[in-house]
Amino acid sequence: MAMIFSKIRFKISLFVIVLLGGTTLVFYLTTLTLMDIHITNEVVKRAEALTRSIAASAGYNILSKDLLGLDNMVFKIQEANPDVEFVAIVGTDMKIIAHSDIAEIGRKMRAFPKGANSKPGDGTVVVETGVPSSGALDIVSPIVSMNKRLGSVMLRVNKTVLLEAQRVVRRRILIAFSLILLFGITGSVALSSFITKPIKELSAGVADLREGKGDKRLKIYSRDELGILTESFNEMMATIVEQRAKLIASSVELEESYVSTVRVLAAAIDARDPYTHGHSARVSTYALQLGRELGLNNQDLEELEVACLFHDIGKIKTPDSILRKRSRLEPEEYREMMRHTVDGAAILSKAPSLHKYILPVRHHHEWFDGRGYPDGLAGDNIPLFACIIAITDTYDAMTSNRPYRNARTHEDTLDEIVRCAGKQLHPDLVAVFLRVLEKNNAEVASVMGV
Repeated sequence: MAMIFSKIRFKISLFVIVLLGGTTLVFYLTTLTLMDIHITNEVVKRAEALTRSIAASAGYNILSKDLLGLDNMVFKIQEANPDVEFVAIVGTDMKIIAHSDIAEIGRKMRAFPKGANSKPGDGTVVVETGVPSSGALDIVSPIVSMNKRLGSVMLRVNKTVLLEAQRVVRRRILIAFSLILLFGITGSVALSSFITKPIKELSAGVADLREGKGDKRLKIYSRDELGILTESFNEMMATIVEQRAKLIASSVELEESYVSTVRVLAAAIDARDPYTHGHSARVSTYALQLGRELGLNNQDLEELEVACLFHDIGKIKTPDSILRKRSRLEPEEYREMMRHTVDGAAILSKAPSLHKYILPVRHHHEWFDGRGYPDGLAGDNIPLFACIIAITDTYDAMTSNRPYRNARTHEDTLDEIVRCAGKQLHPDLVAVFLRVLEKNNAEVASVMGV
């Protein structure tokens, strides 16, 4: 059972973790993309602001031919911004007027690229040069004075600083989302445990109810649907336990009534012959003592007792002229008497609840050596209860008066039973029965003070 709920918790946790992991990954990638765009835009905006600022100031210097002022301007701009590779001021003829690298002054610059990220307001152009992932950005702004174009300002920004900033931001974002994912996994495990705990409680309750242990109320962990279900289960369990107790009480009463009815029926059968009055009850008493000595459980002892009370039920069909005859029976009469085992089995077969007593009733006159009736069974093929009844029936018959003879003494009876062991009676059971009789005699002697 624990394995089943471990699987349920694993499935719930796995589902939540996959869902959370997928969601976190999407948000992580989206955040990175937006952050990269934001950082790039900020860098570009700053570079554009620098070029526009230089262009606004450079127009006056160009008109006044203040080349020293231009050189000083681009040098200070490049020095103040480490990510700026160079700043150049170019005339309309593409000749470099001023450059942060003095060696470049006077050279002609290649034509500026057109179109990329062009700003419609003032003609500023942003162009990515080199390898996209590690190159640079060129920002070009025109120098205009009194509606006349005097040249252009070109500023190149190295993307290394931008990439480093992106790496730092990505690392922080990764840490943040990793913590979120860790907390999410921990929460999913706790959630799965919280969800499966009441289910596990219900399952344990069902198992207890199945095993007849419905005396413990289940713990309610929440007031949600599962809590309401658990409360309903507690109420149902209380009702079932109450009804079960009533059924058990009724069953006990019915069983007692049933056994009492069997006792009355057995007494009625025995009463047909004054000489066998109480015979079935005495046989059941001896049989129960033998059964306890053999270690039979309570259920087997109850069935053995009823089987003993039923063992002569077939004599209902035996004529009184035979059953109550005071002299020895003739062969034909004896054959009629022998039919009581088969007649008894037939009577019991009419009720399904009595079928378990058919074999003991039918075979209690079988002999261990196979010379008994009605089926000539031998040895261990004879049912145990039938063997027990055979011994106790024989003992009671020999120690009781009959129309044709007087009761034998206890010592003669024991000698006869020992003689019949292995022939008529089961030898192992005879040995146990003798031990039972010895214990009975010892108890009687103890009570009488002998």
